[in-house]
Amino acid sequence: MLTKLEQAGKVVGVKQVRRALKDGRATGIYLARNADPALTEPLAQQAQEQGVEVHWTDTMKALGHACGIAVGAAVAATV
Repeated sequence: MLTKLEQAGKVVGVKQVRRALKDGRATGIYLARNADPALTEPLAQQAQEQGVEVHWTDTMKALGHACGIAVGAAVAATV
C-alpha cells in the first residue's frame, strides 16, 4: 500500500493535503492511525465525500518514511 505513495507524486501535511483535496488534485490519501483524530477524521470524511481513496497506516513514523522524510507524518496524499 505504501509503495504507491513512495513512487507517486505526493504532498505531505494537513494543510497541503487539505489544499489538494479542495483543488481536486488528490487521488488518494494516507492517514496515520496514531495521529490526532481531530486532524485525520475531517480529512478522511472530506476525501470520502469526494470519492478519493482513503488508506490508513499504523504509525506516523511509517508514513513519514514512505514519504521520504526523516520525521513522522500524520497525513499525505498522492496527486
